Amino acid sequence: MYIPFENLPEESKIWIYQSNRKFSDAEFSEIETALQSFLEGWAAHGTSLESSYQLKYNRFIIIAVNQDVQAATGCSIDSSVEFIQSLEQKYSVDLLDKMNVTFKLGEHIAHKPLIDFKKMVKDKAVTENTIVFNNLVNNIEEFNESWEVPAIDSWHSRFF
Repeated sequence: MYIPFENLPEESKIWIYQSNRKFSDAEFSEIETALQSFLEGWAAHGTSLESSYQLKYNRFIIIAVNQDVQAATGCSIDSSVEFIQSLEQKYSVDLLDKMNVTFKLGEHIAHKPLIDFKKMVKDKAVTENTIVFNNLVNNIEEFNESWEVPAIDSWHSRFF
């Protein structure tokens, strides 16, 4: 059951999927329609999941579920991953590779393989103050507080 993102409690579980390329506005509009439809029918053991999403920067898909109402289970998580895989195929993008880093270079959102990001650190092309997207956050509260942060304040700090 879809509900507005801002109506979910802060402890709601989230999953963040980052695209290896920017989606067009038309693609993002299609994805939004597909997401809404998917979430309307998303269930765990026959019980609807109180869930929502956010789309950010034409690059990120954030799915959230209120675990206090009904926890997402293995099968429901599998179905969400299958949904994300269907988006990967339809739009020829990579949304599941966790070995990539997305960060801000001025107003531009850059996306690099981890090895390239490490090289950029070594070459001082990015610094401890570079804003990175910490996709390891687990819930809405962490998302609001720690998703877009200076690299030094995230798991990326190990490279400096």
